[in-house]
Amino acid sequence: MIGVKPDGAGVLGDWGSPRRGRAGEGDRVMSATDGSEVFRSDRRLFMNTVLAAGTALFSGTAATVAADENSAEHPLQAALREVREAHRLVRKMSSYECTFTKKEVVDDDLISQKMKLKIRHDPFSVYMLFQEPREGREVIFVTGQNDNKLLVHETGLAALIGTLSLSPEDPRVKAENRYPITKAGMANMVQGVIEQWEAETKYGECDVKYFSDAKVEDYTCRVIESSHPQPRKQFPFQMTRLWIDEKTQLAVRVQQFGFPKKKDAKPPVIEDYLFTDVQPDLRFTDRDFDTDNPAYNY
Repeated sequence: MIGVKPDGAGVLGDWGSPRRGRAGEGDRVMSATDGSEVFRSDRRLFMNTVLAAGTALFSGTAATVAADENSAEHPLQAALREVREAHRLVRKMSSYECTFTKKEVVDDDLISQKMKLKIRHDPFSVYMLFQEPREGREVIFVTGQNDNKLLVHETGLAALIGTLSLSPEDPRVKAENRYPITKAGMANMVQGVIEQWEAETKYGECDVKYFSDAKVEDYTCRVIESSHPQPRKQFPFQMTRLWIDEKTQLAVRVQQFGFPKKKDAKPPVIEDYLFTDVQPDLRFTDRDFDTDNPAYNY
């Protein structure tokens, strides 16, 4: 299962200069601010920007509110309250179908994939139908079944070998994915951000901003962004953006950016996961995650 390499990671646009609060290294008293990238506020018009993944304009209106620097609460705590609620909402759904678009760095290559995705939470079950690349490839995984392996059906000449049974740790699978299939779906994506931010509340050097009216696909979102001024072993990413759909309150996108290798360079995109056309609670049955389903091409 080989991924594709796009021409580049895209362009991360220039930022405006919103007020922000920061704490020093090791400080437990933090500041949080709201800021903007491509936002029209009462005080300033920020220039349009194309995001690093190149899939949406990050635009909207930002309110700028600096936290009290004497506050004992880490600025990520307020962000965590919102993210935990978004996680609760997606876990409340028994299942869903959506379009999943991802860009992620694997072994120094930026791999892009788009697919139809079916998720059932209990038992955890996944069906993938690839749209690009490898159009027509199908993948099924059900926890506790098929020896906990992926059942993969390729297309073209590769289909002649029949259904492949692959471990989530198989090198052919890991060549295209940063995470195993057991981490697929919106709930796992959001849980990853929760765990990251919970760990980062132990440290200073953190800046948190909130954006409103940010656009991606047909969504109008509010965006929570955390960032760190310099690399530290406790910070896996320089910047994290989590997008919450204003209509459904679901977290539909997570972006992770690395630390630039050169001064004044743009943070490179490391992960970009987007869920669109989400259809909740479709009452999936075991048949939806079975290679014998006549609607599938196994």
